[in-house]
Amino acid sequence: NETDVLLQELRREFPWAELHEADTQLRAWMRALVEYLSGRLPWPELPYDVRATAFQRRVWEYLRAIPPGETMHYSEVAEALGQPSATRAVARACATNPVALVVPCHRIVPKGKGMAGFRWGIERKRRLLELEGSPSAHQ
Repeated sequence: NETDVLLQELRREFPWAELHEADTQLRAWMRALVEYLSGRLPWPELPYDVRATAFQRRVWEYLRAIPPGETMHYSEVAEALGQPSATRAVARACATNPVALVVPCHRIVPKGKGMAGFRWGIERKRRLLELEGSPSAHQ
């Protein structure tokens, strides 16, 4: 049973978590994600509660402000945060983002050609950018 396998994986990853059935609000958020991924709704701004350093949180909040369909470079994010020498730290914050879509790291692309740097794979990154209509998806 797929549900049992997913629950086992969840328990393995979060052994001290207390698991509960989804409530109405969580179901609404999941529906919004499914509708978004189906191309029927705009990107949903969903809440999140994950452990992060202060810098990671700043990066992730900045990424959430990048409009769908637009992309930036790691160095541009570092500059926007007032830390132009923190390009690698921005890249690391993206690499450690545990909540794809909620924190849209797929909108950060390397300078030049290509689609490097996405924790969930380059094809997913390309597909998310295509879904948003980003010109970067066609590099």
